[in-house]
Amino acid sequence: MKPIILCADDFALHPAIDAAVLALAGAGRLSATSCMTTAPRWREAARQLPPLRPRLALGLHFNLTESFGAQASPGIGERIAQAYTGRLPLAWLCTQWREQLDAFEDALGTPPDFIDGHQHVHQLPAVRAALLQELHRRYGDSAPLWVRSTVPAGRLRCSPKAAVIAALGGWALTRQLRQRGMAHNRGFGGVYGFDAPAPPDYGRHMQAWLQACGSGSLLMCHPADAVVPNDAIGTQRPVEYAYLRSAAFGAQLQAHDCAIVQGAAAVLQAMR
Repeated sequence: MKPIILCADDFALHPAIDAAVLALAGAGRLSATSCMTTAPRWREAARQLPPLRPRLALGLHFNLTESFGAQASPGIGERIAQAYTGRLPLAWLCTQWREQLDAFEDALGTPPDFIDGHQHVHQLPAVRAALLQELHRRYGDSAPLWVRSTVPAGRLRCSPKAAVIAALGGWALTRQLRQRGMAHNRGFGGVYGFDAPAPPDYGRHMQAWLQACGSGSLLMCHPADAVVPNDAIGTQRPVEYAYLRSAAFGAQLQAHDCAIVQGAAAVLQAMR
C-alpha cells in the first residue's frame, strides 16, 4: 500500500479544531497536526497532545498572517507583496521563527517533528531563508525534522491554485531542502477552493488527491467538529471533519491502495 501523510493544520486556533484533531488521531485518520503557537490558547491546547504523540507527528504551523485580538497581522496578500519586494527584514523574520519554535519547545519539551506555514508563508522569499538559518542555528547541519513542500503530487500540478502556491516558493524551498539533504514530503495535495458544501463533495476532491499521490505524499486538511466563527474557512471545516471520519473515506483509502502513516518515525521513513 502507498504510505501517505495526512496532516491537520491549525491546532490551537480554536477548541473545535483541537477536538476534531484529537478524535481523528484516535481513529487512525491522521498522521500529523501542525500547531499554531502564536494562538493565545496554545499552552492550554498543547497539554492534550503528549498522549497522542507516539501516533501523531507534531509540527510548528508558522504564522505571519493570523491575527489574535489586538495582535493585528497583515493578510497573506500583503505578506506575499512584502516578501517579493524585500520588505520583510531577515533579522525580524529570524526572531519570529525563534519565538514560535521556543513556544513549541517550551510547551512540549522537544523540537517539532516538522515545519510548515499558515497559508504557506514558510516558503516565501526571506521567510524560507530565515527558516533555514534558524534551523541551522538551533540544530546544526542535521535538523531532526522535516519541512513541508508544496510541490503538487503528480497530475495535481494541473490545478491552477496548487500551481500558484508552489510557484510562490514551493519549488524554490524544495530545491533548497534537497541541496541540504533535509527531509520533505514527496508531493503535496489537499488544495482546493474550500467550496465543498457537503462531505460527498469534499470526497470527490479527496478521490483526485489520492489518485495523484505517491508514497510519501502529504495531504493537508482543516477539520473542526463545529463551525469556527470569524474564520475564513470556518463553515468548511465541519464538512472536512465529517468526511474524514466517515466509512466513505476508509473505502476510498482502500480503493486507492493508500495507508495513512502514523508515528513520527514512520512518516520520515515514508519520505525516503
